[in-house]
Amino acid sequence: MTMIGRNWAVAIGLMLTTAACGSSDPDAAQTAAPIQRTPLPRSEFIPLEIEATIDELVAEINKSSIEPMQITVLLKSLDNFFAPIATGANRAMGELGDSGRATGNVLAPYSTETELEELMKFQTQHIERSVAEGAEGIVITPVGEGNAAALDEAIAKGIPVVTLDADLVNSKRQIYVGILNEYAGAVAGNTLLPMLPEGPGTVLIHGWADPIWLDGVHRTNGARDVFEAAGYHVLVHQSIYHDQAMDVELMRGEIEDADPPVVGLIGMFIDSYRCVLAADAADAPDLPIVTFDFAPETADYMRQGRIKATHVQRQYYEGYLGPYIVYGIKSIGLDATKEILAPQLVEGSLFDLGVDVVPWKKVDAYNEFLYEVGAEQ
Repeated sequence: MTMIGRNWAVAIGLMLTTAACGSSDPDAAQTAAPIQRTPLPRSEFIPLEIEATIDELVAEINKSSIEPMQITVLLKSLDNFFAPIATGANRAMGELGDSGRATGNVLAPYSTETELEELMKFQTQHIERSVAEGAEGIVITPVGEGNAAALDEAIAKGIPVVTLDADLVNSKRQIYVGILNEYAGAVAGNTLLPMLPEGPGTVLIHGWADPIWLDGVHRTNGARDVFEAAGYHVLVHQSIYHDQAMDVELMRGEIEDADPPVVGLIGMFIDSYRCVLAADAADAPDLPIVTFDFAPETADYMRQGRIKATHVQRQYYEGYLGPYIVYGIKSIGLDATKEILAPQLVEGSLFDLGVDVVPWKKVDAYNEFLYEVGAEQ
């Protein structure tokens, strides 16, 4: 079986699950009930401002005439980092479906280990297939710029497109939902900054410098700017995602050779926990470390006090907002939708989710919150 064939088997299962939540019968949709959002547990980690925006959007949708809509959600993966996005998207599709407003599917390959070329091929095929089968809205975590042309063709046919996690700045997508990477990097930098001894000193960033991935560069530069403004020397280590042993060994050498000495480490991605392994390999276990995302290894090192804080991207809300935004564009219009999203909207089309800053002492409380929401990774 081909890569696309295996992925399509997964997609069929999800399509049946989400499509069952709604009705494609136009007459049934005319008597649809108001949207009822799934209650979330009370928690200090609930982003109240974002919740208020979603509530307002749902209220306006409920006031509008009922517009049955077929929505396609295309994700890079269903596991690890992308699992909470899938949870949020499925929940939103279920709520829209229960009110008779939407049917649709959530499509993704098995894992992030799929080659980028195969991922782009998978997404482009399903963009084209979805349009041919009558999709009226597309939500996507895009893979590079490879499917921008297919999305622009969909947009030219009046199909709204919302990007999640990574933006397609050269496409005609209507709205991006995710973090603003440079700002998020600065937030993480300011988390580590008070933990550092007075300079001089070097801060090692486990980050990204290759312009092939600008989101990674921007996040890294956001942190770099914080440390350089505070007078520290900054050393950016280019992450080697698919080779942990080499990644750690290179960081070990950088820690040992740094002049002035390394006084802290910060990781910008889901493999940030490798900073702990590198510090141990360099016999420097007391260096303060701050990370990104919430991999199981990161949580374990936080419980040990080795990672002092991490920054989580609210992936659940990425997935949850996508279907509601494309439905809002259809039912109340793009301008009215943007007006409601305005508290989090930057530059007219970037919905800034911000990040959850989780200190190490609250790691189990945060993990419990993710479990109760159904967004654990």
